[in-house]
Amino acid sequence: MSVPPGLYTIRIRGRLGATALSAFPSLEPELRGSDTFLTGLLEDRSALFGVLAQIEALGLELIELRQIA
Repeated sequence: MSVPPGLYTIRIRGRLGATALSAFPSLEPELRGSDTFLTGLLEDRSALFGVLAQIEALGLELIELRQIA
């Protein structure tokens, strides 16, 4: 099943440093309080799952994933 491109925001627990942020070059980071928000256009389902896999591989804690209408 194909998913159309969409704008997503991803909330990760903690403040990510430059090294961790470099793993997500297509997403715009924003620090809010003690969490990091990554926002950007993900072209398809594969891109979305790739970002989620990268979050898991880095041992980061995913708090929220939201598609922005």
